[in-house]
Amino acid sequence: MNGSGKPLGKLSSGNVFADLGLPNPEEELLKAKLVSKIAEVIEKREITQVQAGEIMGLPQSKVSELCNGRTETYSVERLYRFLTRLGVGVSVVLEDQPDWSRGTIEVVEATGHDSQHEFAPGPGM
Repeated sequence: MNGSGKPLGKLSSGNVFADLGLPNPEEELLKAKLVSKIAEVIEKREITQVQAGEIMGLPQSKVSELCNGRTETYSVERLYRFLTRLGVGVSVVLEDQPDWSRGTIEVVEATGHDSQHEFAPGPGM
């Protein structure tokens, strides 16, 4: 609260895209998290954007745009493909919600290795 007793800001919903009133906020947050992981993998593996582009099937300029948060031309499914080409396994888990409440979309990064979900890159990856 400030000196006049008014709140200094608004509490966040946990989704900046929803807080901004943008359409499809859950999808936009999902895309942002997937792109963050793509950028993290590129940095962690110490590959250039040109090399990442060759792996993902994109020109370097598009990799740069993607790593800078430009996701509007990419579907969630395409971002999943980019991650798998970079050697990241992607799993989708479907969970029934109690009492017919609205479901959520979230990204959860695995902390351990599960041999049932082991990723084996295909030819040319």
